[in-house]
Amino acid sequence: MVLLVLGCRPGEDAKKSEPAVSGEQQETRAQFDERMEWWREARFGLFLHWGLYAIPAGEWKGETNHAEWILQTAQIPVDEYVRFAPQFNPVEFDAADWVRMAKEAGMKYIVITSKHHDGFCLFDSEMTDFDVMDATPFKRDILKELAEECRKQGLKMCWYHSIMDWHHPDYLPRRSWENRAADDADFDRYVDYMKAQVKELITNYGEIGVLWFDGEWEKTWTPERGLDLYRYVRSLQPNIIINNRVGKGRAGMAGTYDPGSASGDFGTPEQEIPATGLDYDWETCMTMNDYWGYNRNDPNWKSETDLIQKLSDIASKGGNFLLNVGPTAEGLFPPESVERLVAIGRWMKTNGDSIYGTTASLFEKLDWGRSTTKGRTLYFHVFDWPADGRLVVPGLLTKADRAVLLSSSGEPLDMFVEDDHAVIMVPAEAPDKAVSVVACTFASEPEVMRSPDIARVIPPSIPVRVLR
Repeated sequence: MVLLVLGCRPGEDAKKSEPAVSGEQQETRAQFDERMEWWREARFGLFLHWGLYAIPAGEWKGETNHAEWILQTAQIPVDEYVRFAPQFNPVEFDAADWVRMAKEAGMKYIVITSKHHDGFCLFDSEMTDFDVMDATPFKRDILKELAEECRKQGLKMCWYHSIMDWHHPDYLPRRSWENRAADDADFDRYVDYMKAQVKELITNYGEIGVLWFDGEWEKTWTPERGLDLYRYVRSLQPNIIINNRVGKGRAGMAGTYDPGSASGDFGTPEQEIPATGLDYDWETCMTMNDYWGYNRNDPNWKSETDLIQKLSDIASKGGNFLLNVGPTAEGLFPPESVERLVAIGRWMKTNGDSIYGTTASLFEKLDWGRSTTKGRTLYFHVFDWPADGRLVVPGLLTKADRAVLLSSSGEPLDMFVEDDHAVIMVPAEAPDKAVSVVACTFASEPEVMRSPDIARVIPPSIPVRVLR
């Protein structure tokens, strides 16, 4: 038995009144899809982990295996950690330059740590003095400057915000190695504090694309608190998108959904790409080397080719790619990060159409690479260029009206169908050493044979007919 994948299903309007993914959204499927539309179109964003932890840059008492978690991993007492704040003076920070680099890399949105687990805030908060305006000599609202630049340059501004807060006296539980008393701590009071900060983030900086929560795994945070926070945020900005870490919605630390306690609008696989995609909205977040925050001693940089292929892989499975940079204490992107952003940007300038607004591949497996789908166009992302000049597409039963390399000036490629596959005749040498993309446009919906075990990840707009 095989599946024949055809084009758009007539009568899709019937689904518009269906409820959304889970109860907390309180909207129809059509309303949910409309809210998610820009995010699904974007496919590629920049993650920024920046804070006081950039000052030690991963080093503490001779050890170099720390970064944004250094307060915890090096077991630094809070009253000692706060001494980094007077040293935080990133005079090289230029919001316009940061946003420009993201835009030129082909990214459509930026997510930055408004507050990480250490409790330090990169914005002007009335709720605490442990922020960039009150505790540091810099005294500039970093989030305000970035939000203004994103609006100018056409990117969506998004906030990461940690539920966990190692600095706040009411946050529980304490670290196991701490000697701070917890007798007077009141977690409900901490939640009020956190919600007040979230209100600042949602109301003081214009329209925000995503609120990206984290640090929800400790026992004091419950599904009920997560649902309340989700609804509170959307009461302030109804169109905002919220990740599944707002509640207890992820299975373990991987970031995928726990089916028993769905929460938020999309899943968040961390440092991994699901093998076959997922049957809900998802976004892989990933570092360029080993750490999220800046670590001057981390040499394990992913290659430019690897990152471009990961972008293709994620898009082919229907996901977004949130790629991280950890800026230095001076306010600069590490040169290795800049090099990779520039390389990805060059590739996206030529091949961005094969990423933006695409849906998952219609093919079960392509040994030479990946595929993305947009309307009646299939994009073939070729990692391993065929030495014989024959790009064989197993299961494709329809000849394209037009097949071209995106990197060319539009010269058509010869294509024909043989038995249960199509063949595209390509040049002897790959035009791009990382990923070369062939775009095939069809007059009608292409027919593709697939096995039934992967039907669950076929985009919902693509009907499936079983052939016996």
